[in-house]
Amino acid sequence: MNDWQDSTLTQYQQKGFAARSGYGKRPALLIVDFIVGFTDPKSPLGGDFSSELVATEQLIDAFRGGSLPIVYTTIEYDADFRDAGVFIKKVPSLAVLLRGSPMCDIDARIKPAAGDYIVSKKYASSFFGTNLDTYLKNQGVDTVVIAGCTTSGCVRASAVDSLQSGYQTIVVREAVGDRAEGPHEANLFDIDAKYGDVVPVGEAVDYVNGLAAGSSDATAEAGATLTSWFNNNDGR
Repeated sequence: MNDWQDSTLTQYQQKGFAARSGYGKRPALLIVDFIVGFTDPKSPLGGDFSSELVATEQLIDAFRGGSLPIVYTTIEYDADFRDAGVFIKKVPSLAVLLRGSPMCDIDARIKPAAGDYIVSKKYASSFFGTNLDTYLKNQGVDTVVIAGCTTSGCVRASAVDSLQSGYQTIVVREAVGDRAEGPHEANLFDIDAKYGDVVPVGEAVDYVNGLAAGSSDATAEAGATLTSWFNNNDGR
């Protein structure tokens, strides 16, 4: 942390901010807008998110290994952009995200697999105007682990709405990025103080792997109990 973060964190903690909300028992990975329009530096909306994509791959591997839900989001607009509302007036570069354009495709470095869920959205939050909350609740999810871009925009908005929708919210530091360091660091600080826990990728991976290990232990224990019962009853 730098000087302003240290002093601000002290003030926040004195006022009851920056506690830990922690992890639940059934997480989903939410990958926010790692689409070509954002990950291609040549795009008007783009930046270099190479390292963030590598960290996101680590999360994907852990979630797939645990057979846990993975959700990707994209932004895509109709040709008349009526569905873009005032947002496109504020950010005219959003016009590159025309439905059917390669700019709306998930980056091939973290491409979805069969069974992954893709949410099409119009605005910053992954929850606003989408069925994401319904999908997560149908999957029994209690924790949303967030990767993606940008930290100051769609990641932050999604983290706020994740909290407001009742999910324990985890933002993985190395797996989220922005176009500039200032907004990135300031928003990570604020998310961590008010809306979710900002954690290193290693901690998030260990959490997911620990759930898988716990599930395996429970399965093994149940199997041992059944075998014991079977033996004690002479196979009857």
